[in-house]
Amino acid sequence: MLQTNLNHINSEDEFKQIIENNENVMICCGRMGPMCLPVYDAMESLEDKYENVKFYDMDFDTPHAHVIRNHELARKFMGLPFTFYFKNGQAVHATTSIQTKKQVKSNLDEYLT
Repeated sequence: MLQTNLNHINSEDEFKQIIENNENVMICCGRMGPMCLPVYDAMESLEDKYENVKFYDMDFDTPHAHVIRNHELARKFMGLPFTFYFKNGQAVHATTSIQTKKQVKSNLDEYLT
């Protein structure tokens, strides 16, 4: 399990329920590595400012993470983490590799507001 203060997705069923039952969802799928930590930190610091968005992490190395790893938007991704933005149950944007707080905020503003 990832050691963040975010809510964790621990199964494929939980993933499906989360994106189906929430209008706006951001999921960061990664590890506790140097490229992932800044994204988790950005998400944690923005969580209170975006009450309309549900923030989650997912451990990249678990079997159920295939829903992110194998998603069509991630086909050409090379670096962790894989960060997805879902609106009304559909992936509307995804990024790969390190992201600054400013970049995460920009994506939230563009895709989930």
